[in-house]
Amino acid sequence: MRGMGDFAGKVVVVTGAGKGIGRGIARGFADQGAAVILCGRTRSAIDQVAAEIAEAGGQALAVPADVSSASSVTTLVDTVMKRHGHLDVLVNNAGIYLTAPVVEMTEADWDLTIAIDLKGVFLCSQAAARQMAPQRWGRIINITSIAQVRGGTPGHAHYGAAKAGVGALTKTLAKELGPFGITVNCVAPGLIGDTEMGQDSRTQMGDAYLATIPLGYLGAVRDVVEAVLFLASERARYITGETLHVNGGSHMA
Repeated sequence: MRGMGDFAGKVVVVTGAGKGIGRGIARGFADQGAAVILCGRTRSAIDQVAAEIAEAGGQALAVPADVSSASSVTTLVDTVMKRHGHLDVLVNNAGIYLTAPVVEMTEADWDLTIAIDLKGVFLCSQAAARQMAPQRWGRIINITSIAQVRGGTPGHAHYGAAKAGVGALTKTLAKELGPFGITVNCVAPGLIGDTEMGQDSRTQMGDAYLATIPLGYLGAVRDVVEAVLFLASERARYITGETLHVNGGSHMA
């Protein structure tokens, strides 16, 4: 992953950084020299990732936070500013993936999914943008899903609605924040084989999903990490309001 961009001196916040894609993104930025703030609801998980980064010679701080709570997000960003004095990159990765058919879905399941997967992106982006705007530079990268463009699969109406909402929010943020030198983009992974969710989904679907992927194989966390590093780098300085699909072409199915 080295060579995609030099993030020495940059401060990066990654939500949902305790495992899977979030963990990989946090470690990718740390490998590139960034000071990484790891956000998550499970303290032990983000502490473990912080320890991994420190052992590899990187800089990391674990800050427990609930992205669906405005006060928790404010505390998170205040902690970043007190420690570093600036915030350069936000990666909105936190999310949940509940399963229920529409006729059986509870209001609580719908509300929780929207609160974390959509409202959380709004709250974190708003708080980060308030710090980035005076700097006249910033990067906000939202991890969405193939569901952003294809819709949720059966059992995931709430998830699909949230991810599509993030796609629309991303475009609005890009237009509003562009004059301040802030780019806002999405990375939309398909099924990522080396995550817990990816392994569970592969078990449920068997080889059926592979038939929808022109490249013929599942993606890996590193594929998503490299896309995020690119969009956060100066190489992508003229890209905003876009979605970078990292799904082997399955979004075209």
